[in-house]
Amino acid sequence: MAIERRPLREQVKDELLEQLGRGRFTPGESINEVQLAEELGVSRTPLREALISLEREGIITSERGKGFRFAPTGKQEFRDLTAIVIALESLALRTSDPAHLSAIAPRLLAEARAFSAPQAPHGTIERYDDAWHALLLSGCANSRLRDMIESLKLTLHRYERVVVGDHEILERAAAEHERIAQCLLDGDVERAVAALEANWTSGMERILERLPPVAAR
Repeated sequence: MAIERRPLREQVKDELLEQLGRGRFTPGESINEVQLAEELGVSRTPLREALISLEREGIITSERGKGFRFAPTGKQEFRDLTAIVIALESLALRTSDPAHLSAIAPRLLAEARAFSAPQAPHGTIERYDDAWHALLLSGCANSRLRDMIESLKLTLHRYERVVVGDHEILERAAAEHERIAQCLLDGDVERAVAALEANWTSGMERILERLPPVAAR
């Protein structure tokens, strides 16, 4: 691992998440701390700190006497997390400055049309979606709400990476972002909220279809 000017535990955590996204680990797999520390070239202390942090985020679990393991990825957990993000993003959009929404609507529509491919690598879709939704919610003055959304979406992405690699090609409904932007251009925030909820729901279903049967609970 390359050493950066960040706490080692954070570097270890990021490396574990990267390996998880590449399919290096599988849901439910036990973690051999000694072996993993050797592979990463670190002592067990920063590794354990990273594992505890990941446990708080629901990425791994632990049992007394059994150690850590990567959390099983279940459909219900993914649905529950997505439902929370939907509710919070809807609240953020409803409470956004109307003048700001009107001002950014043309840009939202232009960016949606600029990325209109029906299929794209998962990593590309994720980066585009995050940037587009950040712009959409940039008029919300509640910074704590925006921080909560960002944190939850990071966890949501980590669930996604368990079943979808960054380079795997995914279907996407490009027109969904256009609908949201068009509603804002029309000055209809409630319709935009409904379109936003539909966008999240359809995206969730596309990921759920890829969950393996063993994780489909």
